Amino acid sequence: MNTKWNRSTMTPIPFLMFQGGVAQAAMELYVATFPGSRIVRAERYAEGEHGPAGTIKVATFSLCGREFMCSDSPVQHHFTFTPSSSTFVECDSVEELERIFAVLADGGKVHMPLDDYGFSRRFGWVDDKFGVSWQLNLAA
Repeated sequence: MNTKWNRSTMTPIPFLMFQGGVAQAAMELYVATFPGSRIVRAERYAEGEHGPAGTIKVATFSLCGREFMCSDSPVQHHFTFTPSSSTFVECDSVEELERIFAVLADGGKVHMPLDDYGFSRRFGWVDDKFGVSWQLNLAA
């Protein structure tokens, strides 16, 4: 692995492996949806490398201050994301929760629509159009 991606301390970072060259589009959706978010860096496959030129070899992006990494897998797998592993996000307002839920649900799959489920007065669970699972909750 390229040393510029190595960390000096042990820090677990969620890593999203996309197929079909959609990592860039996923990152752009996420950083546009969550406040205080940005793409930190992206290394792309060059012509003649293992993956399609221009797709994401490895990238780091920050969502609300939390780092994530991702890539476009050049290898086709018989698996993808599963809702049993999701990103849990607490929102400060109903408006923010509803906006984020609507963006992520567009073209995705809703597991639990926004509602009061007893454990939370406003909660929703959705897979976005890339298959990444999100649990969105209104902070108490």
